[in-house]
Amino acid sequence: MTKPFAIAVAPNGARRTKADHPRLPMTASEIARDAAEALEAGAAMIHLHVRDTNGAHTLDADLYREAVAAVKETVGDRLVIQITTEAVGRYTPQEQIAVIDALTPESVSIALREILPEGQDEREAAALFERIEKAGTLYQIIIYEAAELARLDQLAARGILPEGPLAVLAVAGRYTEQGATDAELNAYIAANISRHQWMMCAFGPQETQFMIRAAHAGGNARVGFENNLWLPDGSIAPSNAAIVAATAAGCAASGRPLASADDLRRGWRLPA
Repeated sequence: MTKPFAIAVAPNGARRTKADHPRLPMTASEIARDAAEALEAGAAMIHLHVRDTNGAHTLDADLYREAVAAVKETVGDRLVIQITTEAVGRYTPQEQIAVIDALTPESVSIALREILPEGQDEREAAALFERIEKAGTLYQIIIYEAAELARLDQLAARGILPEGPLAVLAVAGRYTEQGATDAELNAYIAANISRHQWMMCAFGPQETQFMIRAAHAGGNARVGFENNLWLPDGSIAPSNAAIVAATAAGCAASGRPLASADDLRRGWRLPA
């Protein structure tokens, strides 16, 4: 049976504002609006950031509770709701851990290099992963280069991380004009990322093309204004939902049916 193809919408991120796009959601109600629209366009998950009163990225637990409640009120359980612990150079590993413990979210994304910086004490992170495994939290580990796959293996072998397969988000590109490159995706595939349940994140206007490649390689997609503002034809996307719809249409040729939130939950740790 063909494995369903999951699309996650990342509607806002930590850095962009309405100056970048007037439709970028900043408040709980705007995030809930985009969640509902993305669901109708084919999304199975929302990856959300929250902002403080100045519009800055924050890991404030109360603001997360407000946003999660707004999304749930709008879409129920039809989207996996994922928070982020992104540090943005501002939050320590201990502060990232604290927000997870405060919320016990359905899902959380955690950057490997932020929660476990090289050369630092690993015990707190190891205890965190043990706790969230027991809690049933759907955690996703973010990596920024293919070499980090080997580090995942090493950490699992030493008991710091659970044994794989894991849920992994592979990032290609940064906030630069060039954005994601074919070499980055090629490196992930060559490093056998498909032994994990993996999702692709690609910066820049070629986002949809990277998602098409990921779909054919057994991966899933994370798309939206956090990483890209453009449709495949080069025009500015009118909404996050338009990007989700373009991704669904572009990836249809893979032959994989669109995943629902429940499909994504069931296959969270199943390898590609």
